[in-house]
Amino acid sequence: MNRKVRWSVITGIGLLVVGMAIYPKLKKSDLDSEPVKSVNNPQTRSIKSNIPIAAEILKPQSISEKIVSTGSIIPDEEVHLTFETSGKVIHIYFDEGGYVTKGALLAKMNDKPLQAQLKKLEAQLPLLESRVYRQKTLLAKDAVSQEAYESVTTELEKLQADIELIKANIAQTEIRAPFDGIIGLRNISEGAYASTGTSLARLTKVQPLKIEFSFPERYSKSLQKGADIYFKVDGIIDPLRAKVYAVESLVDPKTRTLTARALYANEKGNLVPGRFTSVTIDLGEIKNALTVPSEAIIPEMGKELVYIYKSGKAEPAEIKTGLRTEARVQILEGLHQGDTIITTGVMQLRKGLPVTIERIQ
Repeated sequence: MNRKVRWSVITGIGLLVVGMAIYPKLKKSDLDSEPVKSVNNPQTRSIKSNIPIAAEILKPQSISEKIVSTGSIIPDEEVHLTFETSGKVIHIYFDEGGYVTKGALLAKMNDKPLQAQLKKLEAQLPLLESRVYRQKTLLAKDAVSQEAYESVTTELEKLQADIELIKANIAQTEIRAPFDGIIGLRNISEGAYASTGTSLARLTKVQPLKIEFSFPERYSKSLQKGADIYFKVDGIIDPLRAKVYAVESLVDPKTRTLTARALYANEKGNLVPGRFTSVTIDLGEIKNALTVPSEAIIPEMGKELVYIYKSGKAEPAEIKTGLRTEARVQILEGLHQGDTIITTGVMQLRKGLPVTIERIQ
């Protein structure tokens, strides 16, 4: 190879190396210039900015004002049966856990000494009654004085009072049911000596039952005697209805709540006192109200906003709210029937931001 050819080959190789070195830089420069054209393209910018949303067309509907609280089931009446005197228990007449009727004899103490006294006094009664009759007959004929007649009459009245006293003492040796109900477990046995105030058992009236619950003081004017409530207990699927019969006169200073009680008939006897219950109070229904889902509302600087869909864009609207339920909020001002309310993705929205409706509720 001559010298001229050798230099030509060397020069070609050098140009090839230089070209390979600067080609990546030129390619990068071309690529960097392409996005400028894409950003300036309105169609490309619109596609990247649109946010998929769900929306709801505002229309009138009914909404119920409700309070949800907790409560307890308590008996209509309950009493610990106790003796009024001291003595030996000789008879117990009830079965534990059984049903007893008002006036039924439940337990008896030894009353033999009192019965003997009663028999003695009652034996004197016919004689005194006869004396009074004779004195009254003689008085009518002026055969005896008025003083003699009044003396024998007083003796009869005193004897009758002594008899009534003995009968009252005998009654204190008995325990009778003051009302119909279920009697619990007894605390003493036959043959035991019981003192005044000794508890025999507990008697509970379970038909009807009372539902006791509390509610915020701001509803004191809304919840009155005669209002219906609904309550639920574990094991019973359907809510049960009771009627308010009394509301406490004072607000609890610690909780700022009022206590109320409602009656439930419990006709089947399927509920027992002491159970926990959740209570729902229906304060009334508002018809033709405009409402939005609670998740559609955005609190902002002491105001509340929602976004309305207009011509493919999100537009904020300041609202004034009213009644709130678990899922919806009543709108008093700021919206109109037929407005399309954006219900999802509201935290990403800004005024005038393009959006695309994927679902209308």
